[in-house]
Amino acid sequence: MPLHAVENVEEAFGVTREFLTPIEVRRWLKLALVVFFVGSGVSFPTAQFNTSTPPGDVSTGEFPFSLPVDVVTLVVVLVAAGLLLGGLFALIGAIMEFVLIESLRTGEVSLRRHWRRRWRQGLRLFGFRIAIGLPMIALFAGWLALLIVPILTGRDPTIPAAAFIIGIPVVFLIGVLYALVSGLTTVFVVPLMIQADSGVLAAWRRLWGSIKTAWKQYLAYVVIAFLLTVAAGIIASIVVGIVAIVLLIPALIIAAIAHVTVSLSSPVGIAVLVSLALLFGLSMLVVWTIAQIPVVTYLRYYALLVLGDIEETFDVLSVHPPASEES
Repeated sequence: MPLHAVENVEEAFGVTREFLTPIEVRRWLKLALVVFFVGSGVSFPTAQFNTSTPPGDVSTGEFPFSLPVDVVTLVVVLVAAGLLLGGLFALIGAIMEFVLIESLRTGEVSLRRHWRRRWRQGLRLFGFRIAIGLPMIALFAGWLALLIVPILTGRDPTIPAAAFIIGIPVVFLIGVLYALVSGLTTVFVVPLMIQADSGVLAAWRRLWGSIKTAWKQYLAYVVIAFLLTVAAGIIASIVVGIVAIVLLIPALIIAAIAHVTVSLSSPVGIAVLVSLALLFGLSMLVVWTIAQIPVVTYLRYYALLVLGDIEETFDVLSVHPPASEES
C-alpha cells in the first residue's frame, strides 16, 4: 500500500509554486498578514524571583520577600494586558486559519471575503483551542509548582522534587498528545469544517473515523510532516540569518559614525541606537514573516493533498484548484 505522505512531498512543491507565482506585491502582503497570525504562536511570560534572604528572616509558610503594593499592582496590570493581547492575537489567528485555507483552495487571497464568511467558525476554533489549551497550561503550571512553591515557602523540597521528576514522562506524553490534537485540528479539521460548513467536534468525528481506518497513513503524515517542518525551518532560518547580516552591516556603520560624532552615551547617541534597534527589529520581523510564506503555504498544501488522497470525500482542492489570479 503506497503511503500518500511520501507521494505528495514533491507534488506539494508544484502546487505551492503555482499558487505563489508570479510574485505580486499586493498578494504577498496579504499572505504575509495571514502568515503573521497563523505561523506565529503566543508565548507566556515567565517570572524569576530572588529567593536569597538573610538566615532567620524566613519562617515556615511565609514568603521570603515582600513587594510594594504598587509593584504588585503594576505586575498584575502587565500580566492582564499581556493575556488580553495574547488572547486577541490567538482569536485573530484562529480566524486567519480559515482565511488561509480558503485562499489555498480557491486561489484567491481575499482577506475581507474569507473573513466575513468564516469568522464564526474561527470563533469555534478559538474556543476549542482554549478548551484543550487551558488544562495543558494548568498541568504544566502545577508540575512546575512542585519545585517553585517549596522554594518560595521555605518548606522541605525533597518529596515535591521527587514528584516533579516522576511527573516528567507524564507531562511529556500529555504534551505530545496535546501537540497531536492541536496540530491535526489545524491542518485537517479546519479544512473539513470549511468543506461541510460545520463545527470543530463534527469535523473531528469525521476525521476520527478516517484515522481509525487508515491510521498508518496518518501516522506516516505526522512523521514526514514533522521532518519537513524541521527542514523548512532550518532553511528559512539560514535565509533570514543571511539577510540579518546584510542589514546589520549598515546599522553598525551608522552606529560607528554616531559614536565618532556625538558619542553613544549622549542623548543623541542613545536616540540613534534605540532607533537603529527598533528599525532593525522591525525589519527582521518583516523578513521572517515573508520567509514563512512559502514554508506555511507548502506545508498546508502538503497536508491538504495527503488528506484528499487518504479520503477522497475529504478532498477540498478538487472543486477549486489553486490558481494565481484574484477576482
